[in-house]
Amino acid sequence: MNLLVINGPNLNFLGIREKSVYGTQDYHDLLTMIGEKGREKDCQIEVFQSNHEGAIIDRIQDAYRDGTQGIIINPGAFTHYSYAIRDALASVPMPKIEIHISDITKREAFRQVSVTREVCDGQIYGHGLAGYLEAIDEICGLIEKNS
Repeated sequence: MNLLVINGPNLNFLGIREKSVYGTQDYHDLLTMIGEKGREKDCQIEVFQSNHEGAIIDRIQDAYRDGTQGIIINPGAFTHYSYAIRDALASVPMPKIEIHISDITKREAFRQVSVTREVCDGQIYGHGLAGYLEAIDEICGLIEKNS
C-alpha cells in the first residue's frame, strides 16, 4: 500500500509550539512513529509537510497520478477555512482521513469548524501523535475494503 501523510502549517514545530496543547514530542518523533508503523503494516508511507496552502494543494493533486492509495491529512489551521484544500481533497478518489493532535471540539470556537471534514472518510482528533497511527490503521482498512 502507498499512503501519503500531509501535515500543514506549524506541524514542523511540534515539541516547540504550545507544548501544553501538542505535547513535547517533536516532528522527528512523529516521523519515526509513522515509519515504524509503515514497516509494521508493510506499506510505503510518504510524509509531506508544508506551511504553504498551494504546496499542499499541489501535493494532493499529485497524489491522483503517483500511485497514492490513501491520504491522511492534518491541515493545521487550514482545516478551518481552506476551501481550496477542501476542493483538492474532494477531487481525488482515494480514501482520506483527517487527523488532529488536539481535541478540536474542546478548543476555541473557530477550531471546532472543519471545512475539510466532509470530504474525508473519517476524522480522528484528541489522541495526540498516536492518532496518526490510528489513522494509518483506519486508512489501510478502507483501502482493503475497497479492493
